[in-house]
Amino acid sequence: MLSIFSKDENIEVNLFIGSNQESRDELKEIVNPYTKEVVSKYPVCTKDDAQRALAVAQSATKYCAASPLHKRIKWLEDVANKLKEKEDFFAKLIVDEVAKPMKFARIEVQRCAETIELTAKELINLHGETINTDAMPSGREALAYYKRVPCGVVVAITPFNFPLNLIAHKIAPALGAGNAVVLKPTPEAPRCAYELAKLFIESEYATKDALSVVYGDAEVGSELVSNPTARVISFTGSVQVGAIIMKNAGIKKVALELGGNAATFIDKSADIEDAAKKCAFGSFYNSGQVCISLQRIYVHEDIYDEFAQALSKEAKTLKVGSPYEEDTFMGPLINEDAKLRAASWVASAKDEGAKVLYGGELVDGIFPPTVMADVTDNMKIVCEEVFAPIVSLVKVGSYNEAIDKINNSPYGLQYSIFTNDLKNTKAFIDDANAGGVVINDIPTVRFDIQPYGGIKQSGIGKEGPKFALEEFTEIKSVVIF
Repeated sequence: MLSIFSKDENIEVNLFIGSNQESRDELKEIVNPYTKEVVSKYPVCTKDDAQRALAVAQSATKYCAASPLHKRIKWLEDVANKLKEKEDFFAKLIVDEVAKPMKFARIEVQRCAETIELTAKELINLHGETINTDAMPSGREALAYYKRVPCGVVVAITPFNFPLNLIAHKIAPALGAGNAVVLKPTPEAPRCAYELAKLFIESEYATKDALSVVYGDAEVGSELVSNPTARVISFTGSVQVGAIIMKNAGIKKVALELGGNAATFIDKSADIEDAAKKCAFGSFYNSGQVCISLQRIYVHEDIYDEFAQALSKEAKTLKVGSPYEEDTFMGPLINEDAKLRAASWVASAKDEGAKVLYGGELVDGIFPPTVMADVTDNMKIVCEEVFAPIVSLVKVGSYNEAIDKINNSPYGLQYSIFTNDLKNTKAFIDDANAGGVVINDIPTVRFDIQPYGGIKQSGIGKEGPKFALEEFTEIKSVVIF
């Protein structure tokens, strides 16, 4: 099956400066990673476009903040409903632009709608509380309370691996809280962002000029981040870019969801078959292009060989191929550079003494699920984020050794453990140095309703509708005598 786009369909997208669409003569092409067909074209934006979008957003902030809460809730509900009605359309867009397998693209559309719906529900609870000002001898009686108010202009910068849902995680709570938003989506999936933005902008409940969309890389991103008009920067992407944002943002709120090096421990008490099945999913889902993709598996030496065999067996069962086929589990990496990088990771590990149990070489142009064994702590493949369908097995002699190795990373997004030992379960919850821990499943588990975000170089701030609403609002304290 080839692209969803017919030869005569317009695959060009526009930018939005506020609610107004604009086109450009200069366009960049997006090529499907599997079919190699041009599937969308987006306008080349400039620093001036970023400045204009920010200026329009700034002018819109007073209308965004004044919009009644019930109208903002209806706005989000309307977008979620329209998104569900167009599930097939949006799923095919995701497959076309980033080659995510169709069954997972459908799930992403469903999750995107749920994220928006969850945000609408959480808006009802966006409130403050009263304060007893006479609680201390130095105080005196007054009517004191605090309320949450929108920050103003929010800049949202999103990645390619979840080109729909990760936009929703930013713009739904930002708009719902009464902010104006300038979105810079990933260059790899401009039409996903454009079509979702259209649902927001064209809704009958929308606030005029509340959402702008500009495209681009360093020039546009740098202006959005450094411009003092923006009061919040919400970014999902690499540690390297996150560091640049922190350096250049100035005095404003910054929320960063950065890289990860997710790990799990397979305790000798674990159900090996269950763990192997779940680990295969967590390691190779979305071709490993997930910040919480399972990359390091520490296995108790008593069951190491049995687990390695079980994991390799599970990897062999995964269908790899066309992302347009409903039963495909894994398609291609996002581009040729990603394939070359994955191959270099494997070659480096082999040179250092690791061995390939399964995969490791391109098959019909697709880098396959790859299981590496005999990996040691100093190998690059377990020290840095791979972002490819590669998982490494490391043999350990005890829980204490495993947790020391898991924590010995500059990242701290999510970790997990497979065990039927209650003592190890309780210990792991306290010992794991990460933003999230999972018991008896993969660290790749994420529910959109949960607080989500890492520590150390994995970022700052939390996503999840309830928690993102806090990121996109300020506390205003009020005292009345």
